[in-house]
Amino acid sequence: MKKQEFAVIVLRGKRKTLSLSVNEKGDAVVRAPNSARTDEIQQFVSRHSEWIARRRKEIERSRPDFSDGASVEICGRRYTIVPSGRAGISGQTLRLPEQGRETALIGLLKRMVRERMCRIVSEYAARYGFLYTSIQISSARGRWGSCSTSGTLSFSFRTAFLTDEEARYIAVHELCHTRHMNHGPAFWKEVRDIFPDYLAVRKGLRNKSSLMLFL
Repeated sequence: MKKQEFAVIVLRGKRKTLSLSVNEKGDAVVRAPNSARTDEIQQFVSRHSEWIARRRKEIERSRPDFSDGASVEICGRRYTIVPSGRAGISGQTLRLPEQGRETALIGLLKRMVRERMCRIVSEYAARYGFLYTSIQISSARGRWGSCSTSGTLSFSFRTAFLTDEEARYIAVHELCHTRHMNHGPAFWKEVRDIFPDYLAVRKGLRNKSSLMLFL
């Protein structure tokens, strides 16, 4: 029997079915009912071994490279990473410190995403008369954006890895929630009226879901 190349993490809880995902480290994460037997979980993982392998490859391929000299696209622009004492941007150069690189990078991405999303949201709000309370940049992994009942729009800093078109769709999606706090027909009609190509963009975003796992 071929040796298993990944760890299996089992999270038990009050649920009725088994579910499977792969985390940023390439581990298989099984959410299982409290009553699930160990052999039942093992068989479940075995049946989905090909899917796990594909998902692990997808995650590895999409992992952004922030090592010195690497080229990375952020907020629709491509930058070259160079070492520096502090994080910042100069032209097409992204400066990152050797120590505390990840923390500095996240801070920089949050500032860049705030600038981009504030610009995009303001543009659509002015054009279509949307009203919102504020914009927040979050560290959310489960969704690109959200809208609270009070009108606060939140966007994950990981939207930095998306194209401008994708960022615009996310902004429109959340702005439409200021009028429709659901995903009913009226909501999708408004999204379609403003962003006719939304279905294609949504499909592309599903293929980029692994980007939510990094940092």
